[in-house]
Amino acid sequence: MVPQHDFPPLTNDLILRAARGEQTERAPVWVMRQAGRYLPEYRELRKNHEFFEICQTPALAAEFTLQPIRRYSGLLDAAIIFCDIMVVPQAMGLEVIMNPGPSLPNPIRELEDLKRLREEVDVDKELGYVYDAITLTRKELKGQVPLIGFCGAPWTLMAYMIEGGGSKSFQLAKSWLFKYPEESKALLLKIGDVCADYLVGQIRAGAQMAQVFDSWASELSTYDFITFSLPSLKHIASKVRSRLDAEGIPQVPLTLFAKGANSTLDIQAKEAGYDTIGLDWIYDLATARSIVGDGVALQGNFDPNVLYGGREAIDREVKRVCQSFLGGKAPKAWIANLGHGITPGVDPDDLKFFLECVHKYSAAS
Repeated sequence: MVPQHDFPPLTNDLILRAARGEQTERAPVWVMRQAGRYLPEYRELRKNHEFFEICQTPALAAEFTLQPIRRYSGLLDAAIIFCDIMVVPQAMGLEVIMNPGPSLPNPIRELEDLKRLREEVDVDKELGYVYDAITLTRKELKGQVPLIGFCGAPWTLMAYMIEGGGSKSFQLAKSWLFKYPEESKALLLKIGDVCADYLVGQIRAGAQMAQVFDSWASELSTYDFITFSLPSLKHIASKVRSRLDAEGIPQVPLTLFAKGANSTLDIQAKEAGYDTIGLDWIYDLATARSIVGDGVALQGNFDPNVLYGGREAIDREVKRVCQSFLGGKAPKAWIANLGHGITPGVDPDDLKFFLECVHKYSAAS
């Protein structure tokens, strides 16, 4: 059944057109973690609320989502719902706290620990607060820009669930792939099922795009990415599309950001089933385009640290990237972004200047 929402009409569809592979008058731009600690208004409101309290309170999640849209009115081409990838492990039955990064007091360490995961996850019940936040935010956006939903990739979530948090070596999580390859594949598909249902719920609630973040793809060899991560990523895209069709819900663009998995760009583009492939800052955009062809859009990929280089460096770098990639032509199937999330020490005015430079230099000359 198609959900009945009375959303205001969209007045800026630039990013949706780019994700569909169309030529645009300039590159649409948004920034991962754009609702984050670099904003003083974020830090002020955050003083009074725990992180997951914000995620679980639709009015607060909507407010944090809207903060950068208000500050950078007319400069950002998308909002992304304020939440965290770790709500999926929570929905599966694990405790997650934010301190300040994600921490799991009782991680999965042995096969026996898998019994602590819920056999069946009622995603709509466990994560309905995210859907409510999305619907509220869509209304509050008043059609200014599209709203992006998201989830973590199964490998990245599995790594957190086993390591108990972030890691430098990912020894525990990667050893699972070698010691328990079949059980690892089963766990990844189980997580993928939850992720797919979660994304469908977000789209049903009003998300106009959806992104899957495989933040720890860089920790896998090409073989291990193809063997372990890729099947679950394909499963998510396939299940989301089939369920949307079954429910009569229009398809939305899907983005895959497998950070650091640059050796598999051609496979991501041709086999994973996503409309847009995100790039980290390591890889050249023009080279990536020559590898993936014209069948997918690209997203990225400015080095986040350029925002610390001062206005002259920001201007120079944005101009260089746009000129080398576009050659003076109008952008086609390109969504400008950083190659990873914005970091807390960035001056908000420097991000504004960055956005202005993208507008200026990505327009056809």
